[in-house]
Amino acid sequence: MKAIWNNQVIAQSNETIVVEGNHYFPPESIDASFFEKSDLNTTCPYKGVASYYNVLVDGQKNKDAAWYYPSTKPAFDKISGYIAFWRGVSVVED
Repeated sequence: MKAIWNNQVIAQSNETIVVEGNHYFPPESIDASFFEKSDLNTTCPYKGVASYYNVLVDGQKNKDAAWYYPSTKPAFDKISGYIAFWRGVSVVED
């Protein structure tokens, strides 16, 4: 799978985990040069507290376009630290 924004591949992996229709990418599969930590945190009653990244490509910022759970509730341990996308980031088969 590839995550693409602004015509740039920002993450790529053959080992994503699909939860609730979202592909979660392993942390080592993202190109960290396109990510900056966001101050946003939200809470999912099932998974736990999510943190966010802004995605930066060619001088453009997609605010809070990626999220991850630094520490999940036990039922979702498999995605702890994995990154998912929204807000116009396309996730397509490689």
